[in-house]
Amino acid sequence: MTIRNDIDRRGFLSFAGKGLGLAALTSATVGSLFNQVVAAGKHIEHLSPIEAAMDEDYWAAIQQAFSVTRGIVNLNNGGVSPSPRMVTEAFVRYTWQQEDATAYTMWRILEPQSETVRTGLAEVFGCSAEEIAITRNASESLEILLMGMDFKSGDEILTTTQDYPRMITTLKQREMREGLKLNLIKIPLAPKNVDDIAAAFERAVTPKTKLILVSHQINLTGQILPVRKICDMARAKGIETIVDGAHAFAQFDFKRDDLGCDYYGTSLHKWIYAPKGTGMLYVKKDKIAKVWALMASEDRNRNDIRKFEEIGTHSAAMRLAIGEAVLFHNAIGGKRKEERLRYLSRYWMNRLKDVPKVGFNTSFDPKQSCAIANFKIDGIDPVEIGNYLMSKHYIFTTPIVHDEFTGIRITPNVYTTLWELDRFCEVVTSIAKIGLPKA
Repeated sequence: MTIRNDIDRRGFLSFAGKGLGLAALTSATVGSLFNQVVAAGKHIEHLSPIEAAMDEDYWAAIQQAFSVTRGIVNLNNGGVSPSPRMVTEAFVRYTWQQEDATAYTMWRILEPQSETVRTGLAEVFGCSAEEIAITRNASESLEILLMGMDFKSGDEILTTTQDYPRMITTLKQREMREGLKLNLIKIPLAPKNVDDIAAAFERAVTPKTKLILVSHQINLTGQILPVRKICDMARAKGIETIVDGAHAFAQFDFKRDDLGCDYYGTSLHKWIYAPKGTGMLYVKKDKIAKVWALMASEDRNRNDIRKFEEIGTHSAAMRLAIGEAVLFHNAIGGKRKEERLRYLSRYWMNRLKDVPKVGFNTSFDPKQSCAIANFKIDGIDPVEIGNYLMSKHYIFTTPIVHDEFTGIRITPNVYTTLWELDRFCEVVTSIAKIGLPKA
């Protein structure tokens, strides 16, 4: 494999990660885009991640790696994110490749290469490759766990009223079918002290609590939960923990050992920018055997993490293109990316925080939030605000209507420009001052 002359081989390998093969650079387009990111990164190596977050020349190079429209200001990257062009190009390339003598090419040539991708993901998360399953999204990862763990009637599962609706629905189904008890607790909104959230979990534990499901980051507000404190408390009481990392993985920088959880599920089409319909499941090695696969697997696979991947025929192309996404993520650097995302979030939040009638459902504390934040305008329906922003200004946002609060979720991304955030803030300021225009 020939690497372009202007990429230092040692530097390239440090970005790519030991477990990610050099096959990620296979076309002039991909090589050029990746080279652009690496070259830009070399110019800011002397800067701290916080300093690098404010270097607009560097982030201009990152922005050009995406092929997003500039006709819409997309501030809903929390649901699903565009992929860099090098990921999309790789997905197309692998798709064409698997269409040639498909049964042979897909199963004998391409599918085995997913082991390299598994290793790359394990390195990002900080665990063994034998603890990582590649899934289709966070919902599948978490349902494997929530439907595959053995409980008996009367056992309690503890989570919050702000947890992702599909996971609550999954647990309610087990509650109806098997007599489990789902214990939903309220947690404080944008607390002054994040330990208040951990305390709410601990107060809700009973002798019948067998499992705690905790969101690493609440999808509604961007609130980052004190996962390590909750997991440590649970372990001391003999309770297992599942962490829903759908919105956290690759948005801010952390490793498995920072969490102390037994299980972790996430999507890869959000913050690591992999193809849509890709996810990751972590199961602690000594717990693999006890979790039933969602789709049945032979008993000889009982201790093998791959038993959770036996879903029937599926495309190898999406799985392999995860490799380019990991490559791109590592080239930026997890901490540098985290600080840029937080910088973009605070940029618009700070511009709006002193505007009359504007309030926030998200803490400004850097330990409690990163890219995702939720704001409100007193007296104005967030759905109406969202509709107006999109229909009149082509600014795409996420109105949130919850039993406990309402607001609008705003989620910029590394390709978002400061000009786009300025435009958004100008429109919101106008709405707060004079209201929505009459129809």
